[in-house]
Amino acid sequence: MTISGIRGFNDILPGEAAAWKRMEEEAERVFSSFGFFEIRLPVIEKTELFLRTIGETTDIVEKQMYSFLDRHGESLSLRPEGTAPLVRSYIEHKLYAANSVSRLFYKGPMFRYERPQKGRYRQFYQIGAEVLGEESPMVDAEALKMLSIFLSGLGIRGTSIEVNSLGCIECRPTYKEELKEFLNLKKESLCENCLGRTDKNPLRALDCKNPSCVEAVKEAPSIQGFLCAGCKGHFEGLKKGLDAFGVLFKINPKMVRGLDYYTRTTFEVLAKDGLGSQNAVAAGGRYDGLVKELGGPKTPCFGFAIGMERLAALFAEGSFASERAIVYCVFMGEEAEKKGFALAGGLREKGESVIVDYGRGALKDAFKRSDKAGARFTLVIGSDELREGVVTLKDMNTGAQEKVKEENLVSRLKALKGV
Repeated sequence: MTISGIRGFNDILPGEAAAWKRMEEEAERVFSSFGFFEIRLPVIEKTELFLRTIGETTDIVEKQMYSFLDRHGESLSLRPEGTAPLVRSYIEHKLYAANSVSRLFYKGPMFRYERPQKGRYRQFYQIGAEVLGEESPMVDAEALKMLSIFLSGLGIRGTSIEVNSLGCIECRPTYKEELKEFLNLKKESLCENCLGRTDKNPLRALDCKNPSCVEAVKEAPSIQGFLCAGCKGHFEGLKKGLDAFGVLFKINPKMVRGLDYYTRTTFEVLAKDGLGSQNAVAAGGRYDGLVKELGGPKTPCFGFAIGMERLAALFAEGSFASERAIVYCVFMGEEAEKKGFALAGGLREKGESVIVDYGRGALKDAFKRSDKAGARFTLVIGSDELREGVVTLKDMNTGAQEKVKEENLVSRLKALKGV
């Protein structure tokens, strides 16, 4: 009997994993340069955390969470996003007491039960970054600059940044009432989901991808005309900050986020090609009320998450598949093995990636195994090499073969690799 994987839960194979590792390393490099520290969070949280923070009328809470009762009858959920768990940890461990501003980043799997399609899976991975304790719009702009540097460092081109303001608890209620009145006039064109949310959360209709809803909200009022003085000033500060950092952007007055905790700044980074309709590779915004809502002190915050599957899809095939220059070692006979095992160990200590061939048979078969292993070099020690005090080194890329003294082997490998 063959057992296959669960639909929407994907294996990340060795050739693909190289790109994922590159993304994680670049994120750590760039985020650390902006003063961020990594935090590692559990994948399971109390369901109540997401009910309180994400919003009960969101798709995530209504239909997409993986929730279950543990042996004590407590409802637990696999995390559908990373911000709420991070804020829970921030409060629980009183990180605000150690530092007035915390800059944190995380990475790992999230879980949502939804129809799998390109760029959207039931287990998906995110890299996220959050600034807690700073309300300046320059923080929002700087985080978007950091994100731009990260994408550029990976060689990702052809993305655009769209920004909007969702207002705050002072000005958003007025806009919601105006939007609700507008949507009531468009009831015949709205899908069932939007009809059900019109009273509780009318902003969700602006984010609906149903073609009839997209058409219905084209003439909807813009939240930009309802912003209070504080939100208006913050949004102007964001635009000035983005200009100062040299970040290109455009305003999308109909952009909303799928989570209820967002206030003021919201944004998306969109890919122009390669992802179809699921083209947001990163998104986020400000959530100034979330820490206090979960029992912590009043703390302004800004954060974003990057979809790793969507980002990986933008890499050219095989972009990072051959980053490791493997040395494949073939030792012919017992005496060669004694010499070779010590040599292989020494190469590993010097940072080389080494595979020892334990097969038997003709040397040409060993070269075939080396090629299948994706090795850059094949190193051979046989009776001739032992007698002469050398190793035979073959560059699998060019086919060139040479004899190298053992004491010169590491420097020769570096020269061939261009290090």
